[in-house]
Amino acid sequence: MRPRILVTILLTALFALLSGCGGTKNCPVCGTTTAGGYTVIDIMPVPEHNPTGEPGGPFNSFDISLADSVNHRFFVSDRIGLDVAVFDTQQDVAVNFFAGANGVAGGGINASACITDNPAAPTLFIPPLVTGFGNWTRFGCRTLAFHIPGFGANGLFGGFPGAQCCAARANGVNPLSAPDGEALSPDNKTLFVANGSASVVAFDLSTTTFSTSATSLPPGPTVIAAFATGVSPDYDGPNGVAPCIASANGRAFSDGSCGDLRADEMSIGVVNGTTLLLIANGDPGFPFITIADVTNIVAPTGVYTADHCLPVAAQTPYGLPVVTTAGVVGQGSIAPAAGPINPPTCILGQIYYDGAVQNDSTVVIDDGGLNGPAGFICPDPSSTVLSGMTGHGAGVNILGPDRPCHHGPMLDPAGSFCASQAPPAAGCFGAVAIAGIGGSAFNPNSGRFLVTNSNASATDLTYGTVDVINPNLGSPNGPFVENSFRMPNCMPTSVVQGPGNNFLVGCGDHDGEAFPPNEYVIDGTTGKFLATITNVGGVDEIWYNPGDNRYYLAARDMPTGAVMGVIDAKTNQWLANVATNSNSHSIAVDSTNNHAFVPLQAGTICTTQSANGCVGVYAEQ
Repeated sequence: MRPRILVTILLTALFALLSGCGGTKNCPVCGTTTAGGYTVIDIMPVPEHNPTGEPGGPFNSFDISLADSVNHRFFVSDRIGLDVAVFDTQQDVAVNFFAGANGVAGGGINASACITDNPAAPTLFIPPLVTGFGNWTRFGCRTLAFHIPGFGANGLFGGFPGAQCCAARANGVNPLSAPDGEALSPDNKTLFVANGSASVVAFDLSTTTFSTSATSLPPGPTVIAAFATGVSPDYDGPNGVAPCIASANGRAFSDGSCGDLRADEMSIGVVNGTTLLLIANGDPGFPFITIADVTNIVAPTGVYTADHCLPVAAQTPYGLPVVTTAGVVGQGSIAPAAGPINPPTCILGQIYYDGAVQNDSTVVIDDGGLNGPAGFICPDPSSTVLSGMTGHGAGVNILGPDRPCHHGPMLDPAGSFCASQAPPAAGCFGAVAIAGIGGSAFNPNSGRFLVTNSNASATDLTYGTVDVINPNLGSPNGPFVENSFRMPNCMPTSVVQGPGNNFLVGCGDHDGEAFPPNEYVIDGTTGKFLATITNVGGVDEIWYNPGDNRYYLAARDMPTGAVMGVIDAKTNQWLANVATNSNSHSIAVDSTNNHAFVPLQAGTICTTQSANGCVGVYAEQ
């Protein structure tokens, strides 16, 4: 009788699975043939993390993530491991981590090497980065004469500052942490990562391998570029960044040791065969964006002929001149040495959100006569708020006095964009990004970048803007703000292209100003509102997944608790909110299996399998 009873039990269970559970929401064993809600189908432990704090501590500080659906990879900026962790999106397992010589994972032994063009005649090492006080910083490539005591020139990527030194969102010094933003080249072969040293690191993904074992991971890829967008915080100066952290409270990071703070969010696009990377140094102070031509970084013709975005004077450091104090080059100074600024060669121009009102008739936003001797030098040197800074707030243009830079956008008191005027009309004023520049997206339909300005007014906190950036290729004037779309009751944090010319704008809460949940779908060229979604809000990062034609939103500040929001991109209708963990603000989706990957702080979802934090894998059931 026992065999017959066993067969009956198995048949009954199979019937229940096929007929009943297949239509049940949030049933982990039900298959995906019936739309029935989203749930966590797997969790992925992050390499080198544990709840005791050694060596990495809990996975509680992370930033941007992205998915490569071609190669089935998920990348996330890990500020506790001091690396970019890499996962296989089909096997749900860590396969690598990209770090520098200070990396926690692997004890620094897996640090990525910095490219040298010709080892037999090393004339094109990637030079080091310089801080706002003219000191060396370790958070670049450790080559040439670069030498901080204990951090010699070894040909390796120095690494990321992480969150340990300056910690997280809660204590207000997030602008000093890294790694931050990520962007993948159109051919999926180059990963750009924004660093705390006001710089961008380019990893050549074709030079690394991957492992299916989370306990034995191979070295990271080669660094083929590490270029400055501003001047680095003074991490390695005699006083470090302690003065900068002290200035965070009420003084908007105005101490000179802050430099230009971190490079953060990025987006990438192609205009007439030119690959452009937009980088935001978007934190308090006066934020700015940089547009770089990375065409020959992402598509090198060979190791020895690739363009690594070297500085104009290739064998000297990027940025401000270094100083010599007590016989030590680049150490111990309180002011940079006199001399020309040495900018990266691939940067086309910068736009400063510094509230300047100057304008002329040659472009929509002023260029001060190309910053000539009689022109107006970006950024606004008349600012007294940031007097004493050696970064952009004091009128130091990282590109030098003869390179293009603009201010923008210009708005009237009602928040409408002011067209080209010389002089500006009464009531037009420069927009200051009070809460910072957020995410951006490239619109291939117009050849423009869309950049979120968290708050465009110094007096009205009820709206932000989405600014339209014209790369202005082929012109010596450089990129400029062409238009600005007002976003009411919204702190715009992110923007992503959906189907056609539709763009979803993610809205968060402004510092001190809470908005009801709302997101907008707009026309990416005209700014026309196509839909308003009020079922999910408090959003940071967002993602469009063409695999199921849906938007995915990391809504960490939803009033009822952090959720992953899902919106149908065809109808612009909200579909679901699914619980995540505290501060879950990053998300990406693999379009081949429609699995959403959400970095999670330690909490219930990660369970005892990964009590120190994890990446949750969400799928529709």
